[in-house]
Amino acid sequence: MKIAIGSDHGGYDLKQELIPFIQGLGHELQDVGCHSRESVDYPVQASLVVEKIETGEVDRGILICGTGIGMSMAANRHRGIRAALCHEIFTARMSRAHNDANVLCMGARVIGSGLAKEMVREWLQTEFEGNRHYRRICMFSAEK
Repeated sequence: MKIAIGSDHGGYDLKQELIPFIQGLGHELQDVGCHSRESVDYPVQASLVVEKIETGEVDRGILICGTGIGMSMAANRHRGIRAALCHEIFTARMSRAHNDANVLCMGARVIGSGLAKEMVREWLQTEFEGNRHYRRICMFSAEK
């Protein structure tokens, strides 16, 4: 699977830990930044990840900031994007199974790297269940 990953300065360290983990799972990864702990504006990285999804360059995206809130708000402003802010494994799984989330947002100041890795693993391997969930997603998502 092709995945774009982005963070702001608050999520930089966690992003750096997740990159080799995701690649180790066999996925192709594109890092859109940021590339240091220097302060950046998170909407820029959110837009870069979202654009790659919108153009079909990647299948899914992962966004990380301090809390995950800003990234999820910025990503969800785009039509066809279903960004899910998750802080544990169950909601990461359900965001895929029931909501067909195409962006996973996480807060580096909220969760540790071990939990983040397990959330990412679960999110990447969970398929959308479709059926009644598809009908509901069609009600708000331009992509469907």
